Amino acid sequence: MKRNRKVKILATLGPASSEKEQIAALHKAGADVFRINMSHADHDLMRTLVARIRDVEKEAGRPIGILADLQGPKLRVGTFADKGVTLEVGQDFTLDDDEAPGDTTRVHLPHPEILKSVEPGHRLLIDDGRLQLVCVETTGTALKCRVVAGNKISNRKGVSLPDTDLPLGALTEKDRKDLEAVLETGVDWIALSFVQRPQDLADVRKVARGRAALMAKIEKPQAVKRLSEILELSDALMVARGDLGVEMPIESVPGIQKQITRACRRAGKPVVVATQMLESMITAPVPTRAEVSDVATAVFEGADAVMLSAESAAGEYPVEAVSMMDAIATKVERDPTYANILNAQRSEPESTGADAISLASRQIAETLNLSAIITYTSSGTTGLRAARERPHVPIIALSPVVETARRLSLVWGTHCVVSADASDLDDMVDRACRIAFEEKFAKPGDRVIITAGVPLRTPGATNMLRIAYVGSDGLSGI
Repeated sequence: MKRNRKVKILATLGPASSEKEQIAALHKAGADVFRINMSHADHDLMRTLVARIRDVEKEAGRPIGILADLQGPKLRVGTFADKGVTLEVGQDFTLDDDEAPGDTTRVHLPHPEILKSVEPGHRLLIDDGRLQLVCVETTGTALKCRVVAGNKISNRKGVSLPDTDLPLGALTEKDRKDLEAVLETGVDWIALSFVQRPQDLADVRKVARGRAALMAKIEKPQAVKRLSEILELSDALMVARGDLGVEMPIESVPGIQKQITRACRRAGKPVVVATQMLESMITAPVPTRAEVSDVATAVFEGADAVMLSAESAAGEYPVEAVSMMDAIATKVERDPTYANILNAQRSEPESTGADAISLASRQIAETLNLSAIITYTSSGTTGLRAARERPHVPIIALSPVVETARRLSLVWGTHCVVSADASDLDDMVDRACRIAFEEKFAKPGDRVIITAGVPLRTPGATNMLRIAYVGSDGLSGI
C-alpha cells in the first residue's frame, strides 16, 4: 500500500475504533500508526488491540507502528459534600490535607508533594483552567489561595501547576506496571506524559532497555524551558497542545509548536503535532475551516506526523476523520509553496558520514529527477537522517528488522519495507530496484539512488551511495 503523502497520520484507538474491521478501515483510510491511550485501556484491552493491529498489518503487508501513551501523574482535588460548589472571584479558598468533604471554603488535596512545593504567587489551574487560583500563603499542610477567575469546582477535577516544579517523576506506580505490560507486547513507541526534566526520560530508558523508542510529550512549561536537554534524551517529541494550552498562555502555543517542530527537524528526530486537530469531527462529518488550516500549518512546517485523538477514538466519524486528514495533507504537499517552505527551513548537516551521504543523495535525486531514494537501514538511523533532509522524492527504507520498519512508519516520507539483508553489493542494488518497482515507486528505465553501509550489516556505517537504473524487466538494477 503506497501513500501519496509524506507526513504520517497517528490515529488513537478507542470505543469507536477497537474492532479489527474498524482498525483495518482506519489503516486503509490513511492511518500509519495507532495510539493506545493507557489512561483508558487496561492491560487486557491493550493486548487485544495490539493483536488486532498486528493482524491488520499482516493482511496489509505493510509495517504499522503502535504507540502506547502512558497516563503520567494525574493531580486531582478531593470531593465535596454537595458534589461541587460555586466560588466568588476574589474570595479565599484553601486546599489542604484534611480528607473531610469540601465546602465553599476548602477542599482536600491528596498530593502532599503539591502542598510542600507550591509557593506564594504560584497559580493553580483547576478543571483545565476553568477555575484559576493564586496561592497567597502556605503552611506545608495547606495552600491558602485567592480565586482570580472562574467560579465552579466539583469532585475530582484535575489540577495544573504551571509555576511549580514538582518533585515527581513522570512515572507513577500505574505507569510502571503499564510500561512493563506494553513492552511485553512489543509496541514500537512509548509516549511519556507530563515530562518536566531530562531525568524523567532517563528513568524510563532504564526500564525500556531499548525495547521501544521513547517519545516525550511536551505539555508543561518546565519541559519547554529545558527543550534541548529533553530532545537529546528522546527519540521523538509530541506537541501535546491540550495541556500545554492550559499551563501556558494559550496564545503562546502556536509559537511553541513551531519552536518544537524546528528543533526536532534540526536534530533529525520525529515530531508529532497533537490535540484538537479535527475536534469538530467528533460529532460532525466535516471539519471547520480553521481546523483544516491547523492541520495544514503542521504539514507546511514539516511535522513528521499529525494525530487524531477523540476524533478516531470516540467520535461518530472516525474513518472520515482519517480520510479528511489524509486529504488535507496530500493537498498541502502538492501546493507549490510547500517545497519552498521545507527548503527554507533546512539545517546544515552534522559532520558525519551518514549526514554527508544523506545530503548528497537528496541533492543528486532532486538534480537528476530520480524516482526514489532507497536506504538500507538496520537500526533506523540511516532512515532518520534521510528523512531529516526532507527530499522531494520518496524515501524507501529497507530493513531486515521488522521492529525498525515499524518505528520508521512514524517518520516523515519513509515508505518502510521489511526485506532480507543483501548478500553482496550486486544483490543489494538488484533488491533495491526490484522493491522500488514492486512498490510502484519506479518503472523500467527509471533511475533510483541507493545508500547503505559497507561492509554490509554494519549498523551506523552509512558510507556508500550508488545510482542505478531499474532494469527493463523491472526486477534488476543496471
